[in-house]
Amino acid sequence: MFKRFTQEDLHEIVEGLTTALDAKNSFMCGHSERVAELSLLLAKGMGLPITEQARIHIGAHLHDIGKIGIPDAILNKPGKLSEAEFVMIRKHPEIGNNIINKIRVLHPVVDIVRHHHERFGGGGYPDGLRGEEISLGARIVAVADAFDAMTSTRAYRSALSIDKTMQEMRHCQGSQFDPAVINVLVTLQRKGNLDKHWCIQGAS
Repeated sequence: MFKRFTQEDLHEIVEGLTTALDAKNSFMCGHSERVAELSLLLAKGMGLPITEQARIHIGAHLHDIGKIGIPDAILNKPGKLSEAEFVMIRKHPEIGNNIINKIRVLHPVVDIVRHHHERFGGGGYPDGLRGEEISLGARIVAVADAFDAMTSTRAYRSALSIDKTMQEMRHCQGSQFDPAVINVLVTLQRKGNLDKHWCIQGAS
């Protein structure tokens, strides 16, 4: 008979799922782990309770799990995606939602998995939410996800420097990203936390 899940057991399950995702695409390797790390720093910086920090950390690990259902040819494409391919890639939050809904112990992070591509000013996907209609956890992970994506080398472009990335993130404050979360990100940069964790990604 299986024992009751501990927090350690839960983290092992999550790490197993994200390792499976990383195996699909070399450019995504480590992405979920870095997004989870930055999301936790942002949650701490916003003074959230320990339990909410832990929930966001787990949700961030799983935010892209739906990409398991996206064809490798699209995930690994070196050039610009076609309209049809972009429509397909936009389905990953809903695919992730369906995966997480099969695992009862992970239900508390469904909002993060489903809504990390919603935009604070509206126009995101899959549900077209805006502002505080988007959970704070999903708003935090959206910032961490975009930051790591821009500071990492991808099949279609080289990594950006942290300074260039921060300039772009601040430009999108209020439209794509929650201003309060961006303010915490700026504070982390001023304290040197971002250099410590992301300077090894090869950004220039």
